[in-house]
Amino acid sequence: MKSRCFAKPDEEDLPVIPTAEEKKSRYAAARERLHALWAGEPDAIARMAGAACVLHEAMPHAFWTGFYRVVGGQLVIGPYQGTPGCSRIGWGKGVCGAAWATGETQVVLDVHEFPGHIACDGRAESEIVVPVRDGRGEVIAVFDVDSTERAAFDEVDRVELEGIFAGWGEA
Repeated sequence: MKSRCFAKPDEEDLPVIPTAEEKKSRYAAARERLHALWAGEPDAIARMAGAACVLHEAMPHAFWTGFYRVVGGQLVIGPYQGTPGCSRIGWGKGVCGAAWATGETQVVLDVHEFPGHIACDGRAESEIVVPVRDGRGEVIAVFDVDSTERAAFDEVDRVELEGIFAGWGEA
């Protein structure tokens, strides 16, 4: 695959969005791998680094997968895979800030229609952001995934990613 940093991708280079069944299979394998990586690892940043890598590999339709951590009243970029992201995002700002403020997963089929969308990378067309909670139920981070394809994320992604991060705070 050619580098997409400065050139428009050729049509044959565009990511293929997996079918619902393919997504479920990929997420099941990722969940198994992550639970093994996370076993006995109490450090949240180490766990985030593993998750960003494993889930990036599991989602061929994503060009950015990673975390924004709640630090001092802002979301601060954490471990990720992909191009440079925004360093800081405010409460309620953009898709990540909305997920943090509402405590609910945001599935955005077309980021250009999302009020206040923050374009950290202009190639983003769709996005999913999942709140990650500690053992007290507080949102400590959000897991953000961007795609160059519109409508790349759906209910399958929401359910599977929420399931992967459901037990995060129990470690």
